[in-house]
Amino acid sequence: MDYEALFRTGIDALKLEGRYRVFAELERHAGAFPKATRHGPNGPHEVTVWCSNDYLGMGQHPAVLEAMHTALDRYGAGAGGTRNISGNCHTHVLLERELADLHAKEAALLFTSGFVSNWAGLGTLAARIPDCVVFSDAGNHASMIDGIRQSRCIKRVFQHNSPRDLDRQLAEFGPDVPKLVAFESVYSMDGDIAPIAEICDVAEAHGAMTYLDEVHAVGLYGPRGGGISERDGVADRLTVIEGTLGKAYGVVGGYIAASRTLCDFVRSHASGFIFTTALPPAVAAGAMASISHLKASGAERARHQDRVARVRAALDAAGIPHLENPSHIIPVMVGNPTVCKQISDRLLDHYGIYVQPINYPTVPRGTERLRITPSPFHSDADIDALIGALSDIWADAGLERVAA
Repeated sequence: MDYEALFRTGIDALKLEGRYRVFAELERHAGAFPKATRHGPNGPHEVTVWCSNDYLGMGQHPAVLEAMHTALDRYGAGAGGTRNISGNCHTHVLLERELADLHAKEAALLFTSGFVSNWAGLGTLAARIPDCVVFSDAGNHASMIDGIRQSRCIKRVFQHNSPRDLDRQLAEFGPDVPKLVAFESVYSMDGDIAPIAEICDVAEAHGAMTYLDEVHAVGLYGPRGGGISERDGVADRLTVIEGTLGKAYGVVGGYIAASRTLCDFVRSHASGFIFTTALPPAVAAGAMASISHLKASGAERARHQDRVARVRAALDAAGIPHLENPSHIIPVMVGNPTVCKQISDRLLDHYGIYVQPINYPTVPRGTERLRITPSPFHSDADIDALIGALSDIWADAGLERVAA
């Protein structure tokens, strides 16, 4: 078999469909977020980043950088291996305590990424609880889907954000059947928010555990940044809260927070924890500084919401179609993968604005979009430049506008 030809055919098919992914080569600059240098075909030039998941710019916060520099000088570059073999780094222990406190849980457990924390945490629970049935929201992230799949448990998918459909499906299984309801708080592509209290009501009525992914909410919502569950006062009702250190906290890593026994159970059984090198101590120190800062400071969250509201109002005034939702994620709807990529390329090449196109399989076909994520550091001038560029492109391409 000509394997190279097989690979080329697969890539060519993606290109023909208009969803071949091209990486923009960017160089972030400490202290200048959201500005970056793009290294493109015509040489380097400055761009404004409008699609970063470093939602609050904490990846360049002085307190985070100082903590990482100090830890790097004190502990060196790496953790040395797994936590079991190379020793349980004191910084990891302190970070897990910080995370447990954030979510008012007994304990927390660190992983190398948010994807891994879902894949390993959710997958381990589903696999190791005898005869467990997992009820998964139809909008769940790939990391949750992969974790459930690799557990080989019985899986039922309930309608997105529908407590009624969840209730109907849970009722099909008797009270003695172990059940786990897995869902997210803020859904990353549409920006909608789950009715957490109502889902907990249904789960509790059927004796089911709950597993909430707060990846796109931690740091951003709640008086201390504990996410939507903290904002809504329901964190205590959730069996497991999962989150990331790589988005609003600006570093990298993932975690689960739950009872001490549950975290120990996952620690003892999850291959994605046992057999992988631990986070570098400097990364853990930076995450701890970020979490600590955002527990005490609401200024970043307030400014962030102000910027989000201003972008939404400007899009409305310009007639640029975008999904209405109660979160910080602003999906500008295009509906065609080729056109979506063309808009993204033109923004980058001619306006110095970076917004990555979002195509299938990340979103369903026909719902292609530009996913805009304002930050506290986007100025009024940045917003005006973004809306002006989009308005020009919409006019030149004859794209449909919506009434203001």
